[in-house]
Amino acid sequence: MSIESLLTAKVIEAVKQCYDAEVESDKVQLQATRKEFVGDLTVVVFPFTRFSRKSPEETGQELGEYLKEHIEEIKDYNVVKGFLNIEIASAYWLEVLNDVSRNPKYGYSLEKSGHSYMIEYSSPNTNKPLHLGHIRNNLLGWSVSEIQKANGHDVKMVNLVNDRGIHICKSMVAWKKFANGATPESVGMKGDHFVGDYYVRFDKEYKAEVKQLMESQGMEEEEAKKQAPILLEAQEMLRKWEAGDAETVALWRTMNDWVLKGFDETYKLMGVGFDKVYFESQTYKKGRDIVLKGLADGVLYRKETGSIWADLTGDGLDHKLLLRDDGTSVYMTQDIGTAYERFQEFDMDEMVYVVGNEQNYHFQVLSLICGKLGFPWAGQIKHLSYGMVELPEGKMKSREGTVVDADDLMQEMIHTARETSQELGKLEGYTTEEAEEVYRKVALGALKYFILKVDPKKTMLFNPKESIDFNGNTGPFIQYTYARIQSVLRKAADSGVVPQEIDIHISISEKEQELIKLIAKLPDVVKEAGVTYSPALLANYSYDLAKEFNQFYHDFSILKEEKLTLKNFRLLLAKECAVAIQNAMGMLGIEMPDRM
Repeated sequence: MSIESLLTAKVIEAVKQCYDAEVESDKVQLQATRKEFVGDLTVVVFPFTRFSRKSPEETGQELGEYLKEHIEEIKDYNVVKGFLNIEIASAYWLEVLNDVSRNPKYGYSLEKSGHSYMIEYSSPNTNKPLHLGHIRNNLLGWSVSEIQKANGHDVKMVNLVNDRGIHICKSMVAWKKFANGATPESVGMKGDHFVGDYYVRFDKEYKAEVKQLMESQGMEEEEAKKQAPILLEAQEMLRKWEAGDAETVALWRTMNDWVLKGFDETYKLMGVGFDKVYFESQTYKKGRDIVLKGLADGVLYRKETGSIWADLTGDGLDHKLLLRDDGTSVYMTQDIGTAYERFQEFDMDEMVYVVGNEQNYHFQVLSLICGKLGFPWAGQIKHLSYGMVELPEGKMKSREGTVVDADDLMQEMIHTARETSQELGKLEGYTTEEAEEVYRKVALGALKYFILKVDPKKTMLFNPKESIDFNGNTGPFIQYTYARIQSVLRKAADSGVVPQEIDIHISISEKEQELIKLIAKLPDVVKEAGVTYSPALLANYSYDLAKEFNQFYHDFSILKEEKLTLKNFRLLLAKECAVAIQNAMGMLGIEMPDRM
């Protein structure tokens, strides 16, 4: 039983014995003692004064006396107004450290929760390569999945590839018109970059045609945008694709294969993966069938033009298009079909979509429509909405080719890590292969940490140069702290000293005790990160722990400590700091180098 659980139970018992009153556990308010006061945990006394009919100070004194008498782990207590500060004996914290040392998977739940999740992330379009926004999406999705697993939940990690629709046809039309049969292999490019260039080319040609129509035929801009020949070609191509035209489908399959191969390379370098990949081309028909049944059942309605809609005005929203006039599907149709197939395939409690906050409305509508269509799982659809990633120079635009490419960014990070490490002379004596592996870990650790330390809901500004720094709140600083601890442990092992369980009756300093208390917080941080879908909590915990260890390392001798019991304690403390850092950062997808 944790000290918090024990203290809660004994407070309930104390109120019963002292004042003959019953209180529920949720009425017992515990919090960490403020730094300016002596103590570890604080009981808020005010709720109990109505039973004691005494001042908060008197009530706190009586409860404190009872708790000290009945809980051997309590060293002392003090009362400040209506707050009872409890000081826990160091023997308790030393036993906590021993307990932690027995569990190499510390921070991970040892029991299954019985709760299941499907978490969808990445969701790229096969008309362009992954960019910085996708990096935040992938890192969030992967990390949230790992955190839920750490909490004992069953998790399916899935990707829905947007491999159909008008945007795909735009790249296809541009390739047909301008590529002269070129392939990724013939020009030496990754397939996703190759196809992405034709998406940008489409937009360039489209804008030129709109301008020409306005100047030569006097069209209004909106009309010109609808009548541009290259757009009409793309729309016709979409109709042919949905009709199963053999030539169109063959080109679509070829270009998608180019892109998917490129994606796989990017995912591998990023260190993310999936249990299953879905393709919209395989799910949109199911969505269309569901929509047509909804129409037949009178849940949806058809306009005179032929399009099919959902009326959501009764829910305070507007009308939502589900099938176009020409019968082609929209994203919503596809998402209905995909959701249906997933809930048929897997028995899950929550379906979590990791998608940017510009799609908040979309997922609200998706859940509503699925409910109207009679699906019992409609309320299990959740949207992990996250903020956009912006650069110092502003927002990115795919069509204009101003995005930060994910591959380029990761390679740039590796280059920066290499330069920084070489300047600092941190990897002398390493083989080239060993050094390159460290550069990769540091670079990706810097990238992942910089992105994940920000609350997902917040828009963030990304500056690559700030992320690779061996000082401050960065991934490399935490990695360096871990590597420093491994160096200490290696030196100890070389002299024949391996940390063992400790005698809980030894005397330790307040700073050492604070470090144990911080290690002890990890399971609670993991739990909270799971409830809030926020890897930022674990990132900032890791930084706090690394910072606290470095202060301890500066103030106390480890290897030169002459008292063997104290030397053993400090070695074990260092070792478990490293375990907590490694496990917390591992849930963020960040690897810890043993040497830096």
